[in-house]
Amino acid sequence: MLAGCGTVDLYTNLDQQEANRIVATLMRHGIPAERIAGKDGHFSVTVGEKAFAEAMRVLDENGLPHTEFKTFGDVFKKDGLVSSPTQERAQMIFALSQELSRTISGIDGVLSARVHLVLPENDPLRQQLIPSSASVFIRHRANAPIDNLVPQVKMLVANGVAGLSYDKVSVVLAPVEASGTTESADPGYESFMGVWVHHDSMGQVAGAFYIMLIIILGLAGALVATILRQRQRPYPLGKALPVKSP
Repeated sequence: MLAGCGTVDLYTNLDQQEANRIVATLMRHGIPAERIAGKDGHFSVTVGEKAFAEAMRVLDENGLPHTEFKTFGDVFKKDGLVSSPTQERAQMIFALSQELSRTISGIDGVLSARVHLVLPENDPLRQQLIPSSASVFIRHRANAPIDNLVPQVKMLVANGVAGLSYDKVSVVLAPVEASGTTESADPGYESFMGVWVHHDSMGQVAGAFYIMLIIILGLAGALVATILRQRQRPYPLGKALPVKSP
């Protein structure tokens, strides 16, 4: 199907697991996709030009591709330069946000998660200290019971950041209604006898099907006619025997 029309790159520079996950998700929604390996060990996913918009919608509903979060090792990678205290503090806050976001994204039903931390640099000599706070945004499947996990998420964030209290963590949930597999099929394809066929090939496939149907019906009719003629053929009568007079 992909060879019959132009193809476009949907995503590039993917690892093998993420590329397989994207292709499998698109195929479950009736959208043909192909995984192509690159020379650098990364993969790209291609779809037909007419399927591009629908493929992007399906992947967006399923939270694909997954967000790549930075680890502490990535943030504090040694580059030979001496960091200032302000820079190190900003890097620490960013690393904490990335680690917490990655942890929450691993919950079943969560499509994506973001954790925003506000950790003010308080002066010990000040009488009124500004408390730390955090905001968590979770985009999840509508049928996933994420509402029941909000207290655990708040506890996870509060315990993961020093000086952050439970009541200073807010969680915003954004449910996503997923479309059905049949309704979300690629608009560039139509279902013919239970098989997804591209619009450009629909006439040829339908024509071949009806020709085969006519041939089968013709053969069946000829067979029935032959059987009926054999049944209607008169049987020859034998010679009449002479009748003896009494």
